[in-house]
Amino acid sequence: MNELLSYSWTLTVLIPVLIVFSSLKILREYERGVIFLLGRFWKVKGPGLIIVLPGIMQMVRVDLRIRVLDVPEQDVISRDNVSVKVNAVVYFRAVDAERAIIQVEDFLQATTQLAQTTLRSVAGQHELDEMLASRDRLNSDIQRILDEQTEAWGIKVSNVELKHIDLDERMIRAIAKQAEAERLRRAKVIDAQGESQAAEKFLEAAGILSQNDQAMQLRYLTTLQTIASDRSNTIVFPMPMELIGRLSLKGSAGEEK
Repeated sequence: MNELLSYSWTLTVLIPVLIVFSSLKILREYERGVIFLLGRFWKVKGPGLIIVLPGIMQMVRVDLRIRVLDVPEQDVISRDNVSVKVNAVVYFRAVDAERAIIQVEDFLQATTQLAQTTLRSVAGQHELDEMLASRDRLNSDIQRILDEQTEAWGIKVSNVELKHIDLDERMIRAIAKQAEAERLRRAKVIDAQGESQAAEKFLEAAGILSQNDQAMQLRYLTTLQTIASDRSNTIVFPMPMELIGRLSLKGSAGEEK
């Protein structure tokens, strides 16, 4: 009989102690606990030491740290009908623990699926050249749309970065040919501009030299010196510029007669 009483007293003391210890929960600095009282939302607690009465209260932990979501590779048809494969990285975090648990069943899975559909939708609205040259704009568009959609779930999308835009071999060769043709076009334009500028300078120099016969003769002698320095079999017969001028005057006089 005494043993039975001793055993009952032990249970009487031990059960409340076990209940108290099981009620104590410790939440880290980056965790919050969504408390439900008899199935109804009560409050959000944490961080630190909190009490959750077993059988009456239930707690769901929510991690508030930034999560990194690697969006799987998506097949996208661009606006100019080019098939590409695009994948991205999404950075997001739960900012409202209550809505992250109550408003959506699994906010991680929901954000993943929404990121995939948004990536395909936004990328498909742009041409291939825009995808390759304007990644920052695509990143900001995807981030803005995701943030607007996930705000009701208590989720904040802080950043989106496109990782890869993969093309097939034929499209890569076509882009290489286009780039080569563009470089050739620029080279021809630059060459034509150089010829035009040189012609203008030659015309300006000819006008200056024509005003003085001695200047023309000096230019002629400089040309002879340049030719003589070249190792060739070219034979040059210099002719005075005054003689050329006189011959031209006599020729014009004869025509007048």
